[in-house]
Amino acid sequence: MKNWAGNQTYSTEHVVIPESTDQLSDIVAQSNKIKALGTRHSFNQIGDSEHTLISLQYFNKLDIPNPDSKTITIGGGINYGQLATHLQSHGWAIHNMASLPHISVAGACATATHGSGIKNGNLATAVKSIQIIEPSGELKTYDGSELEKRIVHLGALGIITELTLQIEPTFNAHQSIYENLSFEEFTQSYKHIFATGYSVSLFTNWIDNKFGQVWVKSRADENPESVDHLFGATKATKKLHPLPELSPVNCTEQLGSIHPWHEILPHFRMEFTPSAGEELQSEFFINVNDAPQALEAIASFANKISPELFVSELRYVAADNLIMSPAYHQDVVAFHFTWKQNWERVQPVLDQIEQLLAPFKPRPHFGKLFINTAQLAANYPNLQEFKNLAHTTDPTGKFTNQFLKQLLK
Repeated sequence: MKNWAGNQTYSTEHVVIPESTDQLSDIVAQSNKIKALGTRHSFNQIGDSEHTLISLQYFNKLDIPNPDSKTITIGGGINYGQLATHLQSHGWAIHNMASLPHISVAGACATATHGSGIKNGNLATAVKSIQIIEPSGELKTYDGSELEKRIVHLGALGIITELTLQIEPTFNAHQSIYENLSFEEFTQSYKHIFATGYSVSLFTNWIDNKFGQVWVKSRADENPESVDHLFGATKATKKLHPLPELSPVNCTEQLGSIHPWHEILPHFRMEFTPSAGEELQSEFFINVNDAPQALEAIASFANKISPELFVSELRYVAADNLIMSPAYHQDVVAFHFTWKQNWERVQPVLDQIEQLLAPFKPRPHFGKLFINTAQLAANYPNLQEFKNLAHTTDPTGKFTNQFLKQLLK
């Protein structure tokens, strides 16, 4: 059994599908090595288990939204497409979504996966409380400051059975794409560029010192119409895919037409699988004030990057208080790389990118590929606190695997 991208093979094919919390608690209590099996959209071994994998397909609870607390409680097996459709049907929304609506809510929050927006925290910042089964099989509930220590848990603390999320009234949005934004213009005006919409993404292949596309997603109640020009970039007159050679049929609505939020905030439509997964991904988070210098450093290596790359994307993530979030106490710009699936060629390029970014103390996305684990993990200021929490919560290493052993040693 492999992950979504096909670049990782799981160490076991022993998958258990519990139908209740009590049954899951018993399985966890009796297991030596166990991990939750989500939508498998990780590119390293973070979700691997040496013995047992747990499918949460029956943990599909979707409560009616609570209008008083503006929250909703969902099961640990729900993905963002299911959540968004359910919320919209009741007149509610969540603050943001990642590029793909197909990923699980619990798994995305466990790795601080994110969308974009100068006021938008990563997806885990919407979580108000969790229910989690710890190594003994005991079901515990966490909120407040204890939640801040545990929601970005990397799979090291237990298996989440339920999450309660902050929600807001539904809203409409629209999306326009702008072509050919120069790196020079970005360097001079990047904070203003990211502020032009509710969620902004910039795509580049690092050739010609420009962003080929800028995707601007705007709330209709804040910006009813899009502008014709964006810091020298021109508004596209036809729908586009982030990879220009591909059909945009699977992408979310564009050209400024107004739609419900969940049909705009992801990059890809819920009813389509965006690709076969034959790609590799890496991502590094840089303090927003260092973004121009980081861009310049990577661009200096463009001739080596571009041949191995499908596309890079830059997004803005607002600061938070989650101890293992890459945006802990700092706004960040996420530098994302979607690689061709040739690890032997990608690996030395990725190693060089990490060296180029080293002066800016990059924090890696723990669900994606990176090389220098110890050096990069040390850029998380609360790593030791999280190590202590993981060792205290799971002293026998029931939820650890080779990836976590290296990270938390």
